[in-house]
Amino acid sequence: MNFAGSGKYETKFAARVANWGHALPGLALCVLLALAGEGLRRLPGLDLFGPMALAMALGLGLRAVLPLPALVVPGARLAAGPLLRAAVVLLGLQLTLADLLSLGLAGLAVTVTALLATFALTLWLGRRLGVAPELARLIAAGTSICGASAVAAARSVTGASAGDAAYAVACVTLFGTLAMVLMPLLPPLAGLDAAGYGLLVGASVHEVAQVAGAGFRHSAQAGEAAMVAKLSRVLLLAPMVLGLAAWLRRGGASKIAQDGAARLPLPWFVFGFLAMVLVASSTELPEAMRAGAGMATTFLMAMALAGLGLGTDLREIRARGPRPLLLAALAALFIAALALLMVKVLM
Repeated sequence: MNFAGSGKYETKFAARVANWGHALPGLALCVLLALAGEGLRRLPGLDLFGPMALAMALGLGLRAVLPLPALVVPGARLAAGPLLRAAVVLLGLQLTLADLLSLGLAGLAVTVTALLATFALTLWLGRRLGVAPELARLIAAGTSICGASAVAAARSVTGASAGDAAYAVACVTLFGTLAMVLMPLLPPLAGLDAAGYGLLVGASVHEVAQVAGAGFRHSAQAGEAAMVAKLSRVLLLAPMVLGLAAWLRRGGASKIAQDGAARLPLPWFVFGFLAMVLVASSTELPEAMRAGAGMATTFLMAMALAGLGLGTDLREIRARGPRPLLLAALAALFIAALALLMVKVLM
């Protein structure tokens, strides 16, 4: 039996299959780089960096020494786009609303205030320093929310270039690592107990892995408090990205084409993230499922950042100069100082 219009859908399906076929070489390369990043992370000295940052560095290095074959371009773009959004959706399974509530009013005040104030100040400082608005927004997201994951999510709604994203990820990796190394020196100097120190770390250090490193280096109690604060901060990724998208679309900054005709996409993946948070909050998921989702999230993020690195010319990063680096340093200092002040006052 022949249905009218069925040929049109068959053609679309065939086109999609062909597109995925063209993407396979690039996806395979991103898989290899993600695996290499995970392996390098286990080496002494490199354990300070997460597999996502290492995978991106490998992609950047490969692009710097070899011409990027046209064969791998579709897969690299697919990894840095749809696969990244899938990773953000899966991230929601690691979070529950109970994490947010377990902080208490004082902990929530520290976390939310530090996040919002840092985001706003970074945008303001970016204008004062002459940093391109697109790059300043990515640095603001990465510093205030959750490092590379926030940079990647914010890029989806700001229209920032791959070079901007790579620069922002490098900044949050650098200053988050410095924070992880230096934060354990604070408790005796600032008179912090384990709970207060854990809240400080969770509210101010960039990446989840860096938070775990700084928190558990003090004690198990501090590490657990730090992770609760950090996960609560990650929960705010969705409203921040949605708010940023709405602000850009309303304010006219959503024009990303030179002729001003193209509009930034609505970040539908954020609604998927929220849906996964609700699933994790309302259902007792098997620990194996949550662990598997966590591993898949990390690996997809590493693939996405590997694709981002492959698509970035290092000359683009050098052309941005030192001002964005200064902006990231000031933002990192501000969030740490504000969180410390609020912990001392409220805890």
